[in-house]
Amino acid sequence: MNQSARLLDTSVLIRLLTRDPLPLFKTASGVLDQWTEGMPGLIVTDLVLSESYYALQHHYSFPKADAIEALRSMAGHPAIAVSPQAKKILSLPNLAAARPGFVDRLIHGAAQASGAILLTFEKSARKLPNTRILEG
Repeated sequence: MNQSARLLDTSVLIRLLTRDPLPLFKTASGVLDQWTEGMPGLIVTDLVLSESYYALQHHYSFPKADAIEALRSMAGHPAIAVSPQAKKILSLPNLAAARPGFVDRLIHGAAQASGAILLTFEKSARKLPNTRILEG
């Protein structure tokens, strides 16, 4: 395991995105301020992105589009490292209204990255490659 790598938990990412509560935001933002070019990125996993997406909407009343834009902006920070799949998904236009949605696309991206076929009941996933819709 790389002891110099740093993986951000949802609680840290949420503080950075909401600035709430302010003392925790200042601590989290200090971590970003300490990052310098050439250091390993602060890793944000797809699971943390998913959890943050829902937390922003359900606990902080962010509309879907605002939650996605906040995650998109954070993923673009030079200190933040997200998966290549997440970076690609976050770059999609109109992601807030897309079907399948953000989290379903992250799940599909993980399947693609591992070389697996995604099995789902989500009919909207028909348009995604290497996906099999199960019929109930």
